[in-house]
Amino acid sequence: MDCKLSREELSAYLDAELNGAELLQAQDHLDQCAACRAALAELEALQDQVQVDATQYAAPAYLRHRIRAVLHENAPPQPVAARRRWSWAWINLGLAAATTTAFAVTLSLYLAQPSRDDLAERELVASHFRALMPDHLADVASTDQHTVKPWFAGKLDYSPPVHDLATQGYPLIGGRLDYLQQRPVAALAYRHRLHIINLYVWPDGAQRDSAPHAGSRQGFHLLRWTQDGMQYAAVSDIAAPDLQDFSRRIQAAQAQSAP
Repeated sequence: MDCKLSREELSAYLDAELNGAELLQAQDHLDQCAACRAALAELEALQDQVQVDATQYAAPAYLRHRIRAVLHENAPPQPVAARRRWSWAWINLGLAAATTTAFAVTLSLYLAQPSRDDLAERELVASHFRALMPDHLADVASTDQHTVKPWFAGKLDYSPPVHDLATQGYPLIGGRLDYLQQRPVAALAYRHRLHIINLYVWPDGAQRDSAPHAGSRQGFHLLRWTQDGMQYAAVSDIAAPDLQDFSRRIQAAQAQSAP
């Protein structure tokens, strides 16, 4: 018995599927071959890990019924004793194969679907990138928050909070209408040194404050949070700590202006 043949039979040996002569031959070989003993130990460890960590899935009732019906229709006539001995083995094998296939298909479809956060970040980065094109940054160009805020009146079904942070290193440079999350939103443009920050503001249906959630995509940093019934999303290519500092200052300004 050579090593190649022994390796092919290791799984059968481990599962006690060899007949008497094959079993004796395999045992003799394992006594003499350290490589095959090591391979057998690896298989035993893998088997133990699968038994401990693997997740089991039950086939739905309708699938079990269909498999049983198909197997019954296509099965050739057998003696009664043979049918009793083999029917459940084939059914279990069919159920296991069908369950594995269904799980693999479902998992692949699930993994291929982008999450809600992924979709939101894609929208925000695409909007920010469009705003950086010539003549797209602001519909109303002004450093005065008292000019920018009234400009949105009649264009949105809410009044967005607008704050100028010029004294803190983030001057307001204007505002515009944009479209995110299947609705028109206010977009406020700020400058920090040579960088542009777009701050998007729209109503939050949950009406719950949340801490900023950081993300990054295509070289841009993102921060999203909710405060006082509004959702905020800041996008820029500035360093992540600077964007976090901008977010804290916006939140502080909003807290001071809240009634």
